[in-house]
Amino acid sequence: MSKNAQLSIGQPASERTRKKKSNADTWFPYLLIAPTVLLIAVVMVYPILRVFDLSIQSYDFTRIWEKGYIGLDHFVKIFTDDDLFFESLGITLKWVFIEVFLQLVFGLMLALLLNQTFRLRGMVRSMVLVPWAVSGVLTTMLWALMYNQHIGVINDLLMNLGIIHSKIAWLANVETVFGSVVVAELWRGIPFFAITLLASLQSIPNDVYESCEVDGCGKVRKLWYITLPYLKESILFATLLRGIWEFNSIDMIFTMTSGGPMNMTTTLPIYMMKTSILDGNYGYGSALGVVTFLFLLIFVILYLKLNGYGREQDA
Repeated sequence: MSKNAQLSIGQPASERTRKKKSNADTWFPYLLIAPTVLLIAVVMVYPILRVFDLSIQSYDFTRIWEKGYIGLDHFVKIFTDDDLFFESLGITLKWVFIEVFLQLVFGLMLALLLNQTFRLRGMVRSMVLVPWAVSGVLTTMLWALMYNQHIGVINDLLMNLGIIHSKIAWLANVETVFGSVVVAELWRGIPFFAITLLASLQSIPNDVYESCEVDGCGKVRKLWYITLPYLKESILFATLLRGIWEFNSIDMIFTMTSGGPMNMTTTLPIYMMKTSILDGNYGYGSALGVVTFLFLLIFVILYLKLNGYGREQDA
């Protein structure tokens, strides 16, 4: 009989049972999360690794005979011989900044309004969520009809008010197309900030506002010295999420303008999608995807570090 068997026999039954239970408690949680981890690996990790692999290959359906690994040639071309990359990157940064800033401002104003007590407040709060619940394609159809040069309600409204004197092709004019898409996305994005900030507003103790009123502070001082500091973490988190979403936004812009006219609304994700899906150049499109991924990764790290997100909670 082996030494381990002798020791096991010599141990009390309760101690052996306790050890078995301890081993089961150690491995059982991992067993429960194993299906989720496997699903994430299949759905997320493998596609990401596949994109990195394709980015160093010549994988163009129009030149399939040149298929093979070419190293970093795609990345060299992106940064040295691709003017559309820098143009689309500039449009993307302008799009993200304008959208996130305006959505934050109007979302905060709407949240402060919904935080007040008035009749039918619950119904109004539910109605605010409607634009956020509507799919991007349906939103595009609604706004495309409103922007239509011939039957659009926006042209009729502005002409009746005397603001314009002839109908405008909002989505085909290089001077109006970017602003038109911004307004449509703004309508859809404001509810996210409104609901997120409203939840944080309701967590602010009323005692703080009452003490501020006793000291003679007005509404502006209460907003600046109480409301905004309490909302700091929520604002940083919401702007980060919304910035990433807007950076990767494709559905509304592409279905409304297809990136035109004259690439005025061609953002970096749309350029990547056109290169890969429409042109069939998966190698170069994957390289653009890798650059986009690394750009967002660096942005997130710097954003969180510079703003000190979560540092107050750790302290």
